[in-house]
Amino acid sequence: MAELHRLGILVLNQIAASGLARLPAERFEVGKAVAEPAAILVRSADLHKTQIPASVRAIARAGAGTNNIPVAAMSARGVPVFNAPGANANAVKELVLAGMLMAAREIGPALRFSAGLDARAPDLEHQVEAGKKAFAGFEIAGKDLGIIGLGKVGSLVADAAIKLGMNAIGFDPEITVDAAWSLPSQVRRATSVDDVLRNAHFVTLHVPLLAATRHLVNAGNLALMRPGAVLLNFAREGVVDDAAVVQALDSGRLGHYVCDFPGPALQGHPRVIALPHLGASTREAEENCAVMVVEQLRDFLDHGNVVNAVNFPNVAMPRESAWRVAIANSNVPNMLGQISTAMAQAGLNIHNMVNKSRGEMAYTLVDVDSAPPPAVLAAIAAIDGVLSVRDLPAP
Repeated sequence: MAELHRLGILVLNQIAASGLARLPAERFEVGKAVAEPAAILVRSADLHKTQIPASVRAIARAGAGTNNIPVAAMSARGVPVFNAPGANANAVKELVLAGMLMAAREIGPALRFSAGLDARAPDLEHQVEAGKKAFAGFEIAGKDLGIIGLGKVGSLVADAAIKLGMNAIGFDPEITVDAAWSLPSQVRRATSVDDVLRNAHFVTLHVPLLAATRHLVNAGNLALMRPGAVLLNFAREGVVDDAAVVQALDSGRLGHYVCDFPGPALQGHPRVIALPHLGASTREAEENCAVMVVEQLRDFLDHGNVVNAVNFPNVAMPRESAWRVAIANSNVPNMLGQISTAMAQAGLNIHNMVNKSRGEMAYTLVDVDSAPPPAVLAAIAAIDGVLSVRDLPAP
């Protein structure tokens, strides 16, 4: 069996030590100045502005969104982009609940009022009692919460809101079977985004930023909301049209906008509660994300298994041999036949093979009975449509 050299892992942001500890020094070189990294670990660094080395076999983001990574370009190179879906879900859920309460009870203006009081004033108590009338709010129990996006975060928000006495209305045309199973049975199914906006006192967004979701909430459907309703966005900034939100706030159609993205159009507006991207900023979430994504990355580098890559199918196969080959390729006909033929011509016996596809991307793992010669790896790499080939001797 070939001796394995240390693989370089380039770390571009602060990653929780509990995650990095899962990359043992005898197997991995981890740091911010790795010359030819096999993988990149990142949180918020913008890789669109970075020349990604040819040596990179995978990129892993310690978080859910991957808008800071050139996913399409990596797909063309046969490089999976891993993320950590659900690892920060509880942190986001708690912040959504805090946002609802801040809006309902006018906590922001009340805090500003209290901070402006003169503690030495002889009539301080009278000022407090007189001033509090301006901050009368309402209770969230009995109110309708609309949830757009019913993944891990949306499901947790729905469950917590129901336990607080709210009614939950949900919409997600792309809901997975697993998400549907975890959704509380009390959640009423909406038929569209407009249906949610029209019927809820609070609306919270939990969708990725894609071409189809950019300005998902806009001037047209904001006009459908109940007067004084509260919109919460802890998903992505571009999901909401900020200019339309400001207009809806100024007209009184929208009561508050609570978000995690202090955009220029929102700054200083008295009905906006804008937080500095705190959704996943808890010690627990950072550790959960780091541990989850590092374990996925290591499994890929050592065994070729793919779990939670945004651009690859999930493919995991127990080893039946010390010798394994991993192939990323375009999803085109006869690819498996060509791979099998190349291995047979080299005298390799296939113990086990698994192939799955996702859109235009396909991925294959093959366990063989002996070490594949460089010539057969080169022959597979030369097949039209093959994007990357890796030889994976057991570590």
